[in-house]
Amino acid sequence: MSARKESIGFIGVGFMGQGMARNLVDKGFPLTVMGHRNRKPVEELVAVGAVEAKTAKELAARSDIIFLCVTGSAQVEAVVKGESGIVAGAKPGTVIVDCSTSDPTVTVKLAAELEAKGLHLADAPLGGTPAQAALGQLSAMIGAPPEVFARIKPACEAWAQKIVHLGPVGDGHKMKLINNFLSLGYAAIYAEALTLGQKIGITPQTFDSVIRGSRMDCGFYQTFMQYVLERDRDAHKFTLSNALKDVRYLESVANEAGVANPIGNAVKNSFATAVASGKGEDYVPMLSDWIAGLNGTSIAGKG
Repeated sequence: MSARKESIGFIGVGFMGQGMARNLVDKGFPLTVMGHRNRKPVEELVAVGAVEAKTAKELAARSDIIFLCVTGSAQVEAVVKGESGIVAGAKPGTVIVDCSTSDPTVTVKLAAELEAKGLHLADAPLGGTPAQAALGQLSAMIGAPPEVFARIKPACEAWAQKIVHLGPVGDGHKMKLINNFLSLGYAAIYAEALTLGQKIGITPQTFDSVIRGSRMDCGFYQTFMQYVLERDRDAHKFTLSNALKDVRYLESVANEAGVANPIGNAVKNSFATAVASGKGEDYVPMLSDWIAGLNGTSIAGKG
């Protein structure tokens, strides 16, 4: 492996992306970031050594490996294939790494289109929180050919403490949707369980005194309950609208595979009712307030 660090481009320096990008700079990778409607993270990264590009085309011209941390497949395709997109500026051999939670069907198709142009696509969706991103402690589930995986691994190690190479392109996004089905399914169950408890005289504090430290405890439970018990809005900064997108992608994959997913549909509808009622920018643990409100109660008080 060459000692030279490849030049990195980073598009999407939001909640997760800013911490990831900062770790790349701190670990010595030459970094170019693209302008963002929220100027603060861009300016903070430029202040520590990143270069700002005005367009994806300009960023691609400066980069060997480009990380995308955007909302989903539609945004990935726009930034890759748009008029001033990555394809317009990338040199042959450039690797695009999609860290978004995207539709695996779209990912596989886009990878084939890019290979025909001499470019490579890997999917590397993330596990973890913005706080873990800042600490370089995310996990990455990667779909890529072995030679592409070998190229991107050193850069991924700058921001991830657990990296799993699952298989070919698309496998990362498939696994990520299954992973998010588990986490978002738990969110829907926690919200319903807390509401039921409150209605029958079991406060969230009592509920937590039994679950915490038991076999049902986990990292996701702890950040969820950090909001419920401490009303810490930033405990898990992942919006309900993004959660709904992910469980809709899961539904699409299940439909294509011919798999009945009634529990997946129930989870989707918990999020869909909240988003349809204007709660889309709330964060996932706040689903608990929505479900409680539907049932004429509140779990916000101290018990």
